[in-house]
Parts: sequence; structure tokens; C-alpha cells
Amino acid sequence: ERNTTIPTRKSEIFTTAEDNQTQVEIHVLQGEREMAKDNRTLGRFHLVGIPPAPRGVPQIEVTFDIDANGILNVSARDLATGKSQAITITASSGLTKEEIEKMIKDAELHREEDRKKREIVEMRNKVDALAYELEKNLREHKDKFPASLVSEAESAVKDAKSAMESNDRDRLQQTINNLTRISHQIAQILYQQAASQRASQSTSHTSSGTGKDSSKEEVIDAEFEDMSKQ
Repeated sequence: ERNTTIPTRKSEIFTTAEDNQTQVEIHVLQGEREMAKDNRTLGRFHLVGIPPAPRGVPQIEVTFDIDANGILNVSARDLATGKSQAITITASSGLTKEEIEKMIKDAELHREEDRKKREIVEMRNKVDALAYELEKNLREHKDKFPASLVSEAESAVKDAKSAMESNDRDRLQQTINNLTRISHQIAQILYQQAASQRASQSTSHTSSGTGKDSSKEEVIDAEFEDMSKQ
């Protein structure tokens, strides 16, 4: 961040974008613009050997460490395995005062344009995440849903993949709303079925515990003879 006092250190957690992704690229940038392509590349490196897992599951800690001499060390570590990789960027990679001022002015000039671009990217990511979860639920629980809902969900996923190629904000928002609505219906059905199953199991357990124990409840009359009177 601009005007940060050095030395400084900051860490952030990132994850994978695809299922079973075993490596990630760390792209180190310098600049004020919202989009990566509009900034200056300082370096790239890869972290490999990430255990295959569904996307979003791996936790990758990326740490930026700038020392008093302006030397930047960037490291990435997979929290599950401890595997790590790093890159060092020297002070000579920095910008002149004039270049920095130009970048700041350029960012101000394109602020609104960049904001709109970022908004579109975030909406696409939202569509992608919703479609992914919906498709996963269909794959794992398809037999639990009405045929009409399955058909609607499959159509929504197909439309979402097309919408992600669009820059139309209204279409993306409509797609988000539709995916969210269907996802809520599916979540409600799964919740109700799970609740019904728990209730059924509880009733069965209670019934099995209320049977009569004949050995304890059967009363047998016995004759008693007072021998003291004989």
C-alpha cells in the first residue's frame, strides 16, 4: 500500500480456483490500478505440490516482507503441507519518483473505469461460485429433488457459463439472482429432508426403549403359612 512505513510485513490467505489444482502462480505487481494488466510486474513464482482437493479448500498463505533497505521478499506456503516457495525483489526494481507520480495520476484518471471493470470481474466470480456449488449439489443429491427443479437448475448452470463471458452488468446480476433463488430452494429441501431423517431416527430410538420388561413387571402371588400357630 502507498505510504506504508518500512520495514513492514503483511500476510493474506489465498486458495485455488479449480478442483484438484496442485500448483498456483504468485504474480507480484506494483501499481495503483485495479486490474493486474494495468500494473507493473515485479516477479512471478510457482508453489507446487499442493494436495488435490476441491477448489476453495487449500489454504495458501502469501507473505509480503519489505525490509529497511526496500528489499521485498514474497513467500507462499501451503498451510496443509508446509511446502513453501519465495522470491526476492531488490530495491533496484523500484520506480523513480516521477514514475510513481505518473502511476498515481493515471490511477486517478481511470478510477471510475477501473471501478466498473472490477465490479464486472467480481460479479463474474460470484456467478462462477454459485454455479459451481449448484452443479455440485446436483451431482451429489440429484435424486432428492423434483424433476422440475433439477431441469431448472441445469438450465441455470448452463446460462451461468454463458453469462460469465459477458460484460453486461444487468445480465450478470440477473444470473446471480436466479442462481441464488434456486440454491435456496435446494438448500431448503436438503435441510427439510435431513430434519425429517433425524426426527425419524429419534422416534425409532424412543420406541425401542419403551418396551415392557416382563421380568420386572409380572407379579406372581404366593401362599404364606404362619407356622407359629401350629
